[in-house]
Amino acid sequence: MNTSSWYEDLIKPSWAPPTWLFGTVWSVLYILIFISFSAVFYQAMNGKISWTVALPFILNIVFNIAFSPLQFGLRNNLLGAIDIVLLLATIIWAILAIWPYMKWVALMQIPYLIWVCIATALQLSITYLNWK
Repeated sequence: MNTSSWYEDLIKPSWAPPTWLFGTVWSVLYILIFISFSAVFYQAMNGKISWTVALPFILNIVFNIAFSPLQFGLRNNLLGAIDIVLLLATIIWAILAIWPYMKWVALMQIPYLIWVCIATALQLSITYLNWK
């Protein structure tokens, strides 16, 4: 069974967005993430902000990259749920950490935050509905 049919066969809540929407939304979000995270890392590398401020952005990248292998590679809803909750937490942490230094970066995270809130609710619902 390939990954897409595995995911399609999972029980999902009635409000789940269509599968095609994920790629479209993530394509836009990755552009915002690249621009804003690059600015944070540039400022940290030049000593304008501390690496402590950049830490939630670093962890966010780790959790973002880990999601697909956990959820779709291992086909593990529970690990995907844990990962996406951590992803959501790092977005909130990042917004709070960067706000005093680069408000525009914090504001650029709002679409990301909204989408990951939806994705987290979806992942937690899928995990619950498919619990065995």
